[in-house]
Amino acid sequence: MVYNQYQFTVPEEKMVRVITDTDAKNEADDQFAIVQTLLSPRCDNVGMIAAHFGTDRLPDAMERSYRELETIFDKMGFPKEGMLFHGAGHAMPSKVEPVDSEGARLIIREAMKEDPRPLFVTFLGPLTDLASAYLLEPRIANRLTAIWIGGGAYPNGGAEFNLGNDIAAANCVFSSPIPLWQVPKNVYEMMPVSLAELEYRVRPCGEIGRYLCEQLEAHSHEEGPRKSAFRTGETWVLGDNPSIGLILYEHRFEFDWVPAPQITRDMAYLHTGQNRPIRVYRRIDSRLILEDLYAKLALFAARQAKK
Repeated sequence: MVYNQYQFTVPEEKMVRVITDTDAKNEADDQFAIVQTLLSPRCDNVGMIAAHFGTDRLPDAMERSYRELETIFDKMGFPKEGMLFHGAGHAMPSKVEPVDSEGARLIIREAMKEDPRPLFVTFLGPLTDLASAYLLEPRIANRLTAIWIGGGAYPNGGAEFNLGNDIAAANCVFSSPIPLWQVPKNVYEMMPVSLAELEYRVRPCGEIGRYLCEQLEAHSHEEGPRKSAFRTGETWVLGDNPSIGLILYEHRFEFDWVPAPQITRDMAYLHTGQNRPIRVYRRIDSRLILEDLYAKLALFAARQAKK
């Protein structure tokens, strides 16, 4: 699915295929990244996978993510048929035991296609579905590029939510030959926004704009142990949007090639030098990513209002 209702066009040789793997109902930022991905005409969106976000808090986490994807597609008026897939319902038992799912099979099927357009698979939560796909079909390794929002800051690592929901899967992917672009915690938190900014730039953008703001505001009032320090009551972090941001502009001089570390149970990085290098981003351009989001939402809302 390609949304290309703009006056500018993307050259055919610049088009890419995109699969988005998202723990959409975990918090309130995945939704912004999903919408920006759907509205980006460089992307042929071939599927969106609902990911779990751990089972200790909610045993049906993946199903909740799936229902959230349905809601977003309905709010945008986009067809859901053939676009939404269930991912793994839980973490991998070990780094060599896959969890088979519709999502893992989608990754395999799309990676093995004879299509000259590059395939990007973005991960806004754990790496369960990528690791499982690789274990089920190792030939996919050099037929896609994975972009992962997750992991602690380099060089030491440390506690981070997406990583903590499947350390085994991360170790599987890190020890594989899969090309990987990692956006660790200290970098994805470079995407702060104010709620006033979102009220001014996003809420007026039709039904989906209202929904994005309303669901974020509702989540910001939820009680629980995960009330993070960066949430002051007037700010949030759209930490998943670098996933699509790096597809639009890969920030060529803002990453280091780092041999993928091994990850301990407490999410520390062990730099053994045994794994292949991965891209580890040290900075992203939040201005570019956010302004692109706002512009696409405004243009989409204007077009929808004319229908």
